[in-house]
Amino acid sequence: MTRDRISAGRRGEELAADCLARVGYTILARNWRCPLGELDIVARDGETLVFVEVRTRRSARFGSPEESVGFSKRQKLSRLAAFYLHRHGLFDVPARFDVVAVHLLPSGPELELIRDAFDLIS
Repeated sequence: MTRDRISAGRRGEELAADCLARVGYTILARNWRCPLGELDIVARDGETLVFVEVRTRRSARFGSPEESVGFSKRQKLSRLAAFYLHRHGLFDVPARFDVVAVHLLPSGPELELIRDAFDLIS
């Protein structure tokens, strides 16, 4: 991954975390890692545990940020979420997946919060 992409990704995650906090989410973890991979943001929205995938794009050349969360990515996030819930003993907690689409435009960043973006995939 190029330095530019890493920098854009980090900027997107910072903007996403700020956006989530502004709309009332409580950030529990950022870049939570386990043997299966990494969750960008784990948060609470009221009583619901939310696994947030942040997707950042500087242009639409390769599609929108939200379009990049394909089936295999949703499968991986589902496995990571199940691991997180099991690791923390959260068996009866309502949970969902949100996506924050970050567009880093020359005129300034635009963010879209997509709540309940997809269901758990087994």
